[in-house]
Amino acid sequence: MKTASFATTALAVLSLAGPAAAQEKVMVGEPSWPGARIMSRIIGQVIETRLGSEVGYAPGANAVIFASMDGGRGDIDVHPDVWLPNHASYVEEYVEEKGSVALSAGSYEGRTGFCTPTYMAETHGITSVYDLATPVAQPLFDGDGDGKGEIWIGATGWASTNVHKVKVRDYGIETFLEPTTEDEAVFYARLKDAIEREEGVVFYCYSPHYVHALYDVTMIEEPAHDPAQYDMVQPDQDADWFNKSSITTGDPVKTVTVAYSGSLEERNPGAAAFLRQVEMEADALSELTYEVIVEGRDMDATVADWLAANGDVVDGWLGLN
Repeated sequence: MKTASFATTALAVLSLAGPAAAQEKVMVGEPSWPGARIMSRIIGQVIETRLGSEVGYAPGANAVIFASMDGGRGDIDVHPDVWLPNHASYVEEYVEEKGSVALSAGSYEGRTGFCTPTYMAETHGITSVYDLATPVAQPLFDGDGDGKGEIWIGATGWASTNVHKVKVRDYGIETFLEPTTEDEAVFYARLKDAIEREEGVVFYCYSPHYVHALYDVTMIEEPAHDPAQYDMVQPDQDADWFNKSSITTGDPVKTVTVAYSGSLEERNPGAAAFLRQVEMEADALSELTYEVIVEGRDMDATVADWLAANGDVVDGWLGLN
């Protein structure tokens, strides 16, 4: 997977970059979703333990992280989990137009959509997004007893939340189910209670994610992705984004990668060389999120154990094999 020329270049960067550059602190962004938080620690621990640089972590929304990477001042240097095309507007602005941010060569595959517990699919026949857009669905998913159902579309600040807000409108679902947004941890606490009581619940879901190992859930069918029927405008592109967007088709398969500030090429070239090559397997990330979120293991310890057990993978990221 890695070429000999890259290995030579990486080794040269690590040995010749100079003490000041090698030790400049790297600030890793930490978006709210579990996979991103774990990827931030994987990146941070490799930079600390293998490259000898100081690392800090900075929680933040996508817009803040990309703007900070663009600034190049070291406020935030890395976005650990960029989902495309969800984050395409940021990539277009900062990677393609300004050239101030770079993407890693490696990536993993992600999938997004809506899920419901399998008992809802089997008992009530809720298998398609169009089954949600009916009077029958309204009482099935009415968790708060106000007469209208609810559908969780994600956390505030997620680009995917905007996408699924548009979907709920354009599939006709919002006539019967109210789209809700709240922190993922808060929603998953409610999800646990709902599933224990075998109540109706429908929610935005994605993989890799621990929910698929934790519960028996079914991904709800959507029309196959058709670019001609998928016109998404994000808020950073237009203040009237909601009215100018239109989606009547399923999401494309996602490409998930790492973004980093181009300023690292000078400020910490060893870290930049590593970030160019880092990649992650989706199944491995799902397992790590399960250990941390479901089993309650300490995140840093879990990541450290994984890195120790997968030294050959890390060596590949560093161009050493």
